[in-house]
Order: sequence, then structure tokens, then C-alpha cells
Amino acid sequence: MTLEITRIDPFDAALVDDWWDAYATAERADRGDDIPVWSREETRSELQQDSRVIERRAFLLHDGGVVVGSASLALPLKDNTHVAHLDIDVPPAHRRRGIGSAALAFLESEAAAAGRTVAQGDTSWRYELGPDGTGDPGREFARRHGFALALGDVQNRLALPVEPAMLDRIDGGVAAAIQGYTIRSWVGPVPDDVVEGWAILDASIDTEAPSGDLDIEPAKPDVESIREHEDLLVRQHRLSIGTIALTPEGDAAAYTQLVVSGDDGNAYQWGTLVRRADRGHRLGTAVKAANLRLLQHAAPQTRAVYTYNAESNAHMLAVNTLLGFTPTERMGELQKRLA
Repeated sequence: MTLEITRIDPFDAALVDDWWDAYATAERADRGDDIPVWSREETRSELQQDSRVIERRAFLLHDGGVVVGSASLALPLKDNTHVAHLDIDVPPAHRRRGIGSAALAFLESEAAAAGRTVAQGDTSWRYELGPDGTGDPGREFARRHGFALALGDVQNRLALPVEPAMLDRIDGGVAAAIQGYTIRSWVGPVPDDVVEGWAILDASIDTEAPSGDLDIEPAKPDVESIREHEDLLVRQHRLSIGTIALTPEGDAAAYTQLVVSGDDGNAYQWGTLVRRADRGHRLGTAVKAANLRLLQHAAPQTRAVYTYNAESNAHMLAVNTLLGFTPTERMGELQKRLA
């Protein structure tokens, strides 16, 4: 084997197609044909983005002119600049030849050269395999190469539509607890008058929500980063649906966001967080129910909602169960120290 690893030009359509084909083939082989993957065009738009928040590098793996896999490196530029996010996808036809190991060594070298001291990645496995994922190929590959399981997540799926009567019952059940708070929902960009509070909650989610052993620091609130991400959603033909809970003083107490793919017909739960000072008022349930109601009105063609939560996040998992989500898969957030 003579492995060549080449960084691709994100504006070269054929190379991005090759990269995506390797990624999607590997993911579906391991997780099933019906699992949600980023679409070809969503991926293309992300790779082409000129971001001030993150640098993305995509690589094709060749052996004798044949594409045998894909890899990527994401380097945060604003927060947690000691971290590099790694991903490798090798289709089954090319496995057991050392391709993944060689690609991982290359990515770790690139990350270290960029001044990163921690490598992070993730891998998914069947729910039935349990929290540790023992026996799953991706999990065992990571373990052999020194990546520890820093945080275990559960993927949950909600089939749509949800009966409005059920949402009515949930709203009635939380009405007394959320008295004094205002719940606002919208489609599209976060309104200007609440975007600063939204940015504060969004910046704190990685460390306020359970983070296990992940070596991450609180992000700095940044409205410009929010707007940059919203611009990318437009280019990806995705629809953002948001809900915020405001205190009587107008402060942001809780938020949640759903993003609908224009390509695969599914919605994906992004951040949900209740500010520490406002917990105990059932705001998490209130904002998620309101956002789900708006989703069904604004994008009635949506087939399902997918969400990930830390396995240790009993409260949010209970909220999801109340809304009708069922567990479908597990994901491990992996970590390795490079220095």
C-alpha cells in the first residue's frame, strides 16, 4: 500500500464529491443505511465557508489512485484553541490495511504542528452495545490509538407529527411553574433584541451542560459568531427555529434551537440550556415544547427530530421522554492528549 493524503480544495466539486462519498459510505456501513448524515451539499457549503471561528481542513486518502477514505481536521480559532477535532472515514472495502491508523497519525501531526495539545473526536454505535461501546469497530479503533471515552451521549429520535393535544397537556403542566417568564419563538435568525442573551447561553452550553472529562473551557459570548453560523445555515438551505425564555427583567433564562435540513427532511436539536439561576421552573420543558409546536407549523413536512444528550443528563433525558423521544443510538466523545 502506498497511501497518499491530500488536502482538497473545497471549491473543487469532484474532490468534495469523492470526500463525501467516502464519508457517507463508511458511516452508513457502520450505523445503517437510514442513519442521518450531513448531505453532500450541506457538507460542501460548510467546507467552503470562510470562518473567523473555525478552520476546517478536508483530506482525501488515496492508494494507487483509488480513493480509500476521507479525513478532516477542525481547529477552533476563537475559543478552546488548544483543541483539534479529528474525523476519519474508511469504507469497509478498504479496512484492515492500516489506512485509518496512518490517517490518524497524519492528523495528530497536523494538529500538533498547529499548536494543539488535545485531540477530540466522536464515534457512534448501536444503543444495545451499552454506554462503553465495547466491540464496536470505531470504538475499538479509538481505544487502540489512545483515545479515552470522555463523555457518553445518547441519541434520541422523535417521530413526527406529535399530536397538538399532547403539547397542550405539557403546556398546561408547566404553566404554573413558568409564571412570570415570557416564552418567545421565531423562525430564522435570532431577533436583534434578544441575540445578546442568546449568545451568553449558547457560549456556556459546553461547560454548563454535562461535559464529562472533556478538556474544554467556557466560550466567550459573541454575537458575530452567531450571525456567521446563521449565514452558513442559509447557504446550506437549513431552517433554524428558536425559542427563548425571558425573565420579567428581560434577561435570557433558557433557550433551545432546532435546525431543519432542507435535504433529508429531518430536524436536529442543537443547543438547549436553562441558566443556573433559573433552574427548577420547568423552563427546559417549556421552551422545547414551544419550539416543537412551531416546528410542526413552520415545517410540517419534517419526518423526525434527532437529539443528543449526555447519558448523565438525567433531567434533559426525562424532558425528551416526556415529549415522546426514544433512544436509537449512542455516541462517544473521545479525547487524547497530544503533549
